[in-house]
Amino acid sequence: MMANFKTISNENNMKQPDAKLHQRVSFIKSAIRIVGYILIPINLTTAMLALILSEVIGIYEELV
Repeated sequence: MMANFKTISNENNMKQPDAKLHQRVSFIKSAIRIVGYILIPINLTTAMLALILSEVIGIYEELV
């Protein structure tokens, strides 16, 4: 997966991460993590899968 970058005008024309996309991915990750913790007393396997998914999304979050 390729990171999304916007070009921000400055003297070096450096590329900066997309803050809006980072925020959206972060909110999605947090929502999945909350659901995972809620599921612990209900279904441990599903809770585990949700928490693992939130960690995978967290890795992606750092790339955007």
